[in-house]
Amino acid sequence: MHVFRGYDNKNYCEDMKGNFDTIINDSKPVIVDFHALWCGPCKTQSPILKEVAAELGEKVRVIKIDVDQNSDISRQFNIQSVPTIIVFKSGKVVWRQSGVVSKNQLIGVLMKSIS
Repeated sequence: MHVFRGYDNKNYCEDMKGNFDTIINDSKPVIVDFHALWCGPCKTQSPILKEVAAELGEKVRVIKIDVDQNSDISRQFNIQSVPTIIVFKSGKVVWRQSGVVSKNQLIGVLMKSIS
């Protein structure tokens, strides 16, 4: 599992250890990117998520879940294709979409969830 810490040209994400349920129960929106290393569209989605993380900063949290390495979580949320983006707030799914999501669309969804 990885978490974006904002945009940094060298290292924009760091390994994160912790409980997935604790992470998604945050009071601020949590964007979860279910992806796979072999997935072409996922490679397109990644820089978009970096831009969203950089623009919204501490207002949101962005984590990446590799579906091949985290099959239990992927099954729990019935991930059938990658990339799949799910936005959580206080543990509840507030938005979900499979396929590449544009920066503007994602920011629009998130702005509705930021309190």
